[in-house]
Amino acid sequence: MTKPRTLFEKIWDQHVVVHEAGSPAVLYIDLHLVHEVTSPQAFQGLRDRRIKVRRPDHTMATVDHSIPTTDRTLPILDPIAAKQVQQLRINCKEFGIPLADMGMLDQGIVHVIGPELGLTQPGFTVVCGDSHTSTHGAFGALSFGIGTTEVEHVLATQCLLQDRPKTCEVRFDGIAPRGVVAKDLILALIAKIGIGGGTGYVLEYTGEAIRALTMEGRMTLCNMSIEGGARAGMIAPDDATFEFLAGRPKVPRGAAWDAAVERWRSLPSDDGAEFDRTETVNAADLEPMITWGTNPGMGVGVTQPVPQANGNAGIRKALEYMALEGGKPLLGQPVDVVFVGSCTNSRISDLREAADVLKGRTVNPRVRMMIVPGSEKIKAQAEAEGLPAIFKAAGAEWREAGCSMCIAMNGDQLTPGQYCVSTSNRNFEGRQGKGGRTFLASPMTAAASAVEGAVADARRYL
Repeated sequence: MTKPRTLFEKIWDQHVVVHEAGSPAVLYIDLHLVHEVTSPQAFQGLRDRRIKVRRPDHTMATVDHSIPTTDRTLPILDPIAAKQVQQLRINCKEFGIPLADMGMLDQGIVHVIGPELGLTQPGFTVVCGDSHTSTHGAFGALSFGIGTTEVEHVLATQCLLQDRPKTCEVRFDGIAPRGVVAKDLILALIAKIGIGGGTGYVLEYTGEAIRALTMEGRMTLCNMSIEGGARAGMIAPDDATFEFLAGRPKVPRGAAWDAAVERWRSLPSDDGAEFDRTETVNAADLEPMITWGTNPGMGVGVTQPVPQANGNAGIRKALEYMALEGGKPLLGQPVDVVFVGSCTNSRISDLREAADVLKGRTVNPRVRMMIVPGSEKIKAQAEAEGLPAIFKAAGAEWREAGCSMCIAMNGDQLTPGQYCVSTSNRNFEGRQGKGGRTFLASPMTAAASAVEGAVADARRYL
């Protein structure tokens, strides 16, 4: 009798090319996503060694990190960013890799366009020179970020050396209350286990609250698995997965689609499959979450007090950087900037959530609010639904697709001392601009905070 296997084990076993005892496994990669920041040295390495890209048909490139989110008809002002973008164009042309460039409908943040185009599929191994590649695990794929040296290795061989991680089931029991969304679920988990709690593990998210999430919510959840230290995050494919993928440009058609779905239905973890560890969160007990400190694990419910240092050097240092007083809730804390975007929360559902709060209301005059769609297709869809009109009427800025303020590029950044409620994934010191102070939250919490000019409880606006 075959031993029951987890989703991870099934995909891992299918992709191991060879595994010699005492050495990492050689893992075959189905999809390699490339962007302009972590790839230039990798392509130059191929060039120096006179090596071609092994599977350009399994590789896709886009520009997202370094591009401006303002008028695309103007030159890129940042000379380093301009050079990165131009070099990717040269590299893709030379090595025969498809590129979603500025001005193309397929362009967008790399972890948005992969699922959008149907490139990301259940059972795949997916890599990219970007830590938030864990996003694609929402489709029942094993996906993780790699370094530039590994980017070169995958370009050359379509394989990667990997040590086998351990498995952890993260079960979200119950149904999340109204106003609690995927971003709140993952922030609650990281607050519980800490930023190193998932180190060495692939997390598989299960439970009633997970099945209730849309695919976009599942992508948000898996996106931030890396913030808990995990190698990857995964959710077993189901009917919601197949409905999302059906008809997308890169998925199989006709009989091949039917065969693919039948194959994908065999991927979920078997009854009786054993995980190395299990974590449980009661989703029904959660409220909207917000971070207060300088890593994503420093989070609390929006009505709960920020912790006091009480001799803890890490908490004391974070409170000092954030200029906050422990023991008090963040509710009412004035903010200067609100950012809705990033590979975590820039999809159409995220924009709709922000628009629902902003409709008929006005952004506080002391707040700058930026809304940056995750792709050109999302931008077009939002415009077809009239969302930008709501944003602009409220006083928010509607931008072009890109990573933007998540990584403080092309002027989309905080100035020293500014507070920002951000839907992105990292609140490290200086992440959104030198001296900037970031509160991570959901699009609803961000929009409500923009209206009030201070950290707000979005449930008041539902």
